[in-house]
Amino acid sequence: MNIKPLGKRVLIKKFEVENQTASGIVLPDSAKEESNMAEVIAISKELMEDDDLDIKVGDKVIYSKYAGTEVEIEKEEVILINHKDLLAVLA
Repeated sequence: MNIKPLGKRVLIKKFEVENQTASGIVLPDSAKEESNMAEVIAISKELMEDDDLDIKVGDKVIYSKYAGTEVEIEKEEVILINHKDLLAVLA
């Protein structure tokens, strides 16, 4: 995938959370909530030049639930999101 976010935006791709509870109960797809966790795929040039940037490509992040614009590129669903809508980096 070759896409470059503009402005202060980040391109992320959702990853699936496990469909099993801690006690071992398997949840059907209809019972799962939509995840707001994703992997950073690309960072805009403007953000990469920022010395205070705390994220990099490959980081797993949590983002605001209704933030960003979902786009399908090469049959993959990705989200173009403003960097301010990123809430945390998963360690």
